[in-house]
Amino acid sequence: MSAKKILCLAGDFVEDYELMVPYQALVMVGHQVDVVCPDKKAGDKVRTAIHDFEGDQTYSEKPGHNFTLNATFADINPADYDALLIPGGRAPEYLRLHEIVLNAVRHFTESGKPIAAVCHGVQLLSAAGGLKGRKCAGYYACGPEVTLAGGEFQNIAVDGAFVDGNLVTAPAWPAHPAFLAKFLEVLGTKITL
Repeated sequence: MSAKKILCLAGDFVEDYELMVPYQALVMVGHQVDVVCPDKKAGDKVRTAIHDFEGDQTYSEKPGHNFTLNATFADINPADYDALLIPGGRAPEYLRLHEIVLNAVRHFTESGKPIAAVCHGVQLLSAAGGLKGRKCAGYYACGPEVTLAGGEFQNIAVDGAFVDGNLVTAPAWPAHPAFLAKFLEVLGTKITL
């Protein structure tokens, strides 16, 4: 396996597990993951939130850990990356307001490079026009947005993941085992025991 360079888009109130776990797992297997946020630089922190499923009509939210960014958005070039990771939480609703972020997402959708989006991460794909004719999963409340963007929403179990070519998606953090396994497969990462 050759190490991949992965761009991760984050912002304040990104879902804690959906950023931390994939970041740590991808670094653990040897990939480089650069986590960026518009208007922030390497060394700055983004606040995270822990979303849980406790029987309410939607998820609950609690404060998460702070995550220290390891790259500066203004200094990156999406063309230098092999793949894109988009965690969920409330960050995507903010990030989609930045044309520079949407242009980065468009680079990956137009180039056919691997993309992994979990939960509300599909909001960035929708806003960037990257779901037309595509099938994807995400947090169930994003289903209408996916449909309006020309995609076909896949209503799968919260611990499942869905692959459509280069696109790996999942409903939420309980899907990490399936989501990460499928993303590593799309990346061409081989793990032997």
